[in-house]
Amino acid sequence: MEEKIDRLLAQIEGNLDYLRELGIDYVPGDKSLPAGDLSKKKVFSSLEQEIRQCRKCPLAELRKNAVPGEGCIDADLMFVGEGPGRDEDLQGKPFVGRAGELLTKIIKAMKFERESVYITNVIKCRPPGNRNPKSHEIEACKGYLFKQIELISPKVIVTLGNVPTRFFLNTKTGITSLRGRFHTYKGIRIMPTFHPSYLVRNEEDRSLKKMVWLDMQKVMAVLGKK
Repeated sequence: MEEKIDRLLAQIEGNLDYLRELGIDYVPGDKSLPAGDLSKKKVFSSLEQEIRQCRKCPLAELRKNAVPGEGCIDADLMFVGEGPGRDEDLQGKPFVGRAGELLTKIIKAMKFERESVYITNVIKCRPPGNRNPKSHEIEACKGYLFKQIELISPKVIVTLGNVPTRFFLNTKTGITSLRGRFHTYKGIRIMPTFHPSYLVRNEEDRSLKKMVWLDMQKVMAVLGKK
């Protein structure tokens, strides 16, 4: 219990520090929300606005919309892909194309609602032709993802595909070898699995969907979903 309280206090203090960096010295009270929750919502909203206005790398000049992410900012479960695609760039939301529809089905099969998890990407702007992000693009953008993780404090992060998996685990090993077992990043459990777009491109290969479902069952077990 004491550890949980310490963790909450540290999170609140981090939120307040971020507000101060943005020049916000006073957060008005709200009787309907605990002060920590209000502060967290304010920080998250400011972070999303910062992402939408970001000009840290050349991808900003090519995008229609930056895609911060969406979902519950208190989620136990977080999904991280590599970057927005065409549909995401148009709508400003993550995973809204065919791959997004499949991810939503997977989330529901796990006995979650899409709104109860958090979904984002390593980078927040679409690379040309949906290519993999380059190292300097990831470097420019990674602070946003780190802040999202700090604020949300998920119990499990599911990494979708090679790019986010290698990002968190600092490895060149491929997803096929890493999927199916938990890894750890700063005390958070990481479950690598195939990207939904890979499943869509290989929809006739039922073994891939079976492997993803086995991965998600392990996540469900950790989060108390049976």
